[in-house]
Amino acid sequence: MPCFCFGKKAICYLWKDKKSNIPYILFVDGNRLNHVLLESGDRARMKILWVDANQDIPIQDILDVLNSAIYLHKK
Repeated sequence: MPCFCFGKKAICYLWKDKKSNIPYILFVDGNRLNHVLLESGDRARMKILWVDANQDIPIQDILDVLNSAIYLHKK
């Protein structure tokens, strides 16, 4: 599973849903992030951002969430 870290702490992972094969970005401390595209489902700590492979990637939204996650880890 590709993992992206800030310092020595994981921020997010790239993965795909087992049943639907739809890719997503999982944010480790997603419970501390607020963005309209983030979903927690039944997860307590993590949230995911679905990436539709048939549409343009929402680059600005992904950058916004990544910047928020990095800001949290800098604290």
